[in-house]
Amino acid sequence: MTLEGKHVLVMTTNYGTEQDELKKPVAALREAGARVTIAAQRPETVQTLVSDRKPGDSVRPDTTYGEMSPDRFDAVVVPGGTINADHLRMDEAACELVTSFAEAGKTVAAICHGPWLLVESGLVKGRELTSYPSLRTDVTNAGGTWVDRQVVVDSSEGFKLITSRKPGDLEPFSQAIIEALGGRES
Repeated sequence: MTLEGKHVLVMTTNYGTEQDELKKPVAALREAGARVTIAAQRPETVQTLVSDRKPGDSVRPDTTYGEMSPDRFDAVVVPGGTINADHLRMDEAACELVTSFAEAGKTVAAICHGPWLLVESGLVKGRELTSYPSLRTDVTNAGGTWVDRQVVVDSSEGFKLITSRKPGDLEPFSQAIIEALGGRES
């Protein structure tokens, strides 16, 4: 399956993103032929972390997400990392951007702690999704149905929502995004 002509936005803060949750979906999407733009809060380098503790790779963002809109993208991906996700959900521009993707009917994908942004943005009510297990109560309190599966694809409310639990689920998570953008359900 090729994603030639597809364009995906990956949103991150500049510190605290889980390294593999940023780099592996980007690599898988690019390998499938998608054009991927990494957008951070600020134009400075993104310092990733490994297991929320150890410094990981530095990643140069392409732009800032405050300058983005869903118009030229087919999907948005929100990586986890506890620090990253906590800062994203407190950032009004991040909430507005992910909401605009949903309102435009675009695919929204989030892994691990990334669904905190979806909770804060009001995008989980009536949806089935997964996340890192510690977010279960947050998802449930926001009106979502939390399930414990590697990947969950919910197309029930006008936009496709793809979620996964943890770094160990990155392969099926990335594959679900690729399949969704390629026109196939996972």
